[in-house]
Amino acid sequence: MSAGTMLEIEGLNQYYGGSHILRDVQLSIPDGQCTVLLGRNGVGKTTLLNCLMGVLPIRTGRLLLAGQDITSLPPHRRAALGIGYVPQGREIFNRLTVEDNLRMGLAPIAGSAAAKGIPEELFQMFPVLKRMLHRRGGDLSGGQQQQLAIARALAAKPKLLILDEPTEGIQPSIIKEIREVIRTLLAKGGIAVLLVEQYYDFAAALAGHYAVMSRGQIIRRGDGDRMEADGVRQLLTV
Repeated sequence: MSAGTMLEIEGLNQYYGGSHILRDVQLSIPDGQCTVLLGRNGVGKTTLLNCLMGVLPIRTGRLLLAGQDITSLPPHRRAALGIGYVPQGREIFNRLTVEDNLRMGLAPIAGSAAAKGIPEELFQMFPVLKRMLHRRGGDLSGGQQQQLAIARALAAKPKLLILDEPTEGIQPSIIKEIREVIRTLLAKGGIAVLLVEQYYDFAAALAGHYAVMSRGQIIRRGDGDRMEADGVRQLLTV
């Protein structure tokens, strides 16, 4: 078991107009493990991530990162404190080279750490990026762009890596590579992963803990190795 909690989400509520989108969301993301958040389209998963990143202000509730209250901090401050985010759709810079995209990932860390340049371990995790260093991001395949987006988020050595639907539109061989990279990161330690996913098998293969969302609420949670016994697959298909 992990030594502590990396992210604590306490009583989070969010509205769009008169609609109550997130309803008293409570979730702990333990250090050193992968927590998977599952749910069908439109249940509030991406809205929750936008709240975690500071893109959307939360109406009520608190967010604690390694015990520090980050509820009111802007996105760049959250990134500087150690949150790496890979959004749905990847959002790489199409006109920039792979190298420049990765350098953008260094922005949250200041001074000498950033001056050292792109960490070599990123190329060990994703060898294709080394081969395509001077290609423009927009010239990469969807799977390669996803690898670039993850590497960019890892460039600043985050304490918490948030992945929003990383398997979406990706070929099976690259899904397998991404799964192995996440396993390697967790085995090294010093990082927590929050994986938002609809692809059950990918999520189950990585989950230390799971939570299922429906209509803006967490309706079930438990240990990752209990997902099948707890009927999580059925919750996603009904």
